[in-house]
Amino acid sequence: MRFWISHASEVPIREQLVTQIVLAILSEDLKTGARMPSTRELARRFRIHANTVSGAYKDLEKAGWLELRHGSGVYIREPSKQESLSPELALDRLIASVLRSARQSGISLTIVRKRLRYWLDLQPPDHFLLIEPDVELANIVTTEIQQAVTFPVMASDLSACNSPERLQNAIPIAMPSKVASVRAKLPEGVECIRLRVRSVTESLVPWMPARKDTLVAVASGWPDFLKRARTMLIAAGFDSDGLLVRDVRQGGWQKGLGQAAAVICDSLTATRVPKQCRAIPFPLLAQASLAELRGYEDFIKQPLT
Repeated sequence: MRFWISHASEVPIREQLVTQIVLAILSEDLKTGARMPSTRELARRFRIHANTVSGAYKDLEKAGWLELRHGSGVYIREPSKQESLSPELALDRLIASVLRSARQSGISLTIVRKRLRYWLDLQPPDHFLLIEPDVELANIVTTEIQQAVTFPVMASDLSACNSPERLQNAIPIAMPSKVASVRAKLPEGVECIRLRVRSVTESLVPWMPARKDTLVAVASGWPDFLKRARTMLIAAGFDSDGLLVRDVRQGGWQKGLGQAAAVICDSLTATRVPKQCRAIPFPLLAQASLAELRGYEDFIKQPLT
């Protein structure tokens, strides 16, 4: 591996050496397990003090890039051992990964610079946009997301994919069953976050084992929720005659709910269940998916300074 050292640069030689070694590791020019030149060898090659090289190696060892094997030398660590990275080195890893992928794809550095300038000039996103053609499902999902994030959550059908106005400053998101079709329709370069649904088993655990004599209501404005919830409850051992199914889009859906031990519903319907009833919302989205959205939100909110 070739390094360049500028003795006239304002960047300290130690920093020059650290940065080049990190980038060489990230670009795989330096392979895992490879032995690094000795401190004396590098010092002699670049006419620098041995303490400078030793200091650079210690920085890299502390950051998890190198490991010192006493009596043997300094080696590139296994990737699994590179755990604690400073923000600067973590960013270097991402940048190097982009540059390496661009090089492997035959993309010139000029184009990379142009695209980076394009994205840096864009205003950061300020809301989530759920692209979902099923209106009832969209209403439920946006309710769940809005309870977990501070950015506004909007919804639209697939026509949003071809609307620059609706995509502007938006973070597109979609349900697992729709994400492929949404991504296919979005403009090149616009990413879509794939939402993850909650485990049905996890939702049913508090109700197991099922009691045959328990009267349970299922309420929602989304037909698929009613169908799936009923199917899963019966499969789990609940008596089909002991299930009250209520479509909240129909008048009088609240009638008889007071007789049920509980009302299993979606997150949106939970806000409409009579207070004297025990509402048990079955969230559609996994907590990990909501945490991912909060992560996007937190990253965007961070100041650039």
